[in-house]
Amino acid sequence: MDEVVISRAIVESYLKDFMEAMEVDVAIVGAGPSGLVAAYSLAREGVKVAVFERHLRVGGGMPGGGMMFNRIVVQEEGKRILDEFDVSASEYAPGDYIADSLEATSTICAKAIKAGARVFNLISVEDVMTRGDNRVSGLVLNWSATSWSRLHVDPLTVKCRVAVDATGHDAEVCRMVVKKAGAKLRTKTGDVAGEGFMWAERGESEILDNTREVYPGLVVTGMTANAVFGSPRMGAIFGGMLLSGKKAAQVARGLLGQS
Repeated sequence: MDEVVISRAIVESYLKDFMEAMEVDVAIVGAGPSGLVAAYSLAREGVKVAVFERHLRVGGGMPGGGMMFNRIVVQEEGKRILDEFDVSASEYAPGDYIADSLEATSTICAKAIKAGARVFNLISVEDVMTRGDNRVSGLVLNWSATSWSRLHVDPLTVKCRVAVDATGHDAEVCRMVVKKAGAKLRTKTGDVAGEGFMWAERGESEILDNTREVYPGLVVTGMTANAVFGSPRMGAIFGGMLLSGKKAAQVARGLLGQS
């Protein structure tokens, strides 16, 4: 095949998808487990959804498992999510299941894309857009390599009706919102509390309650949710992350119905 044909095929195909993603129902920032589960759950119901991931690979912390042992643990409710994706998991102890983190990451991502979600890697979100109602109405994007190289390159934007912060421990989108004059999150202080010390049981139990709208048009999921509300981190147990992604999709659907 001619090299120019190869290049044209790549550019035309990518730009077609990117143009389609410039106006979506839900824009998800971060392709970790919660972000991908949310994308899958929304896309399979016909919601137009795009995911923007800063890094080369998807999966967030899931591929690394625990300390680079590529295994993850889930409990009974989390295993039901893995079953939904046909990811293998075996019982290690009563109520605790072990799964291959690479199988989980690749399968969840593939099924999200096949359900209709568009996933773009190597794109960073550097700001959000709002309008007169102070509601998040879009994202400001740039190539990740631009910031890594410290280049002064202006961004592009996409519009969305709902945004989901699935950036993990750093809660990056929420912090962007807080930096704006007068912007307050729906937390006790109006700010990002920051995650607590490792406490798997408590972190798992609190993550679903923390998964909610924290600013008009902005939903938090996964470790972002725990970081925003000050709950503990959990380590390599991922059931709560998966369940949080499913709940984030439910919250986003509810917000779409209101807008």
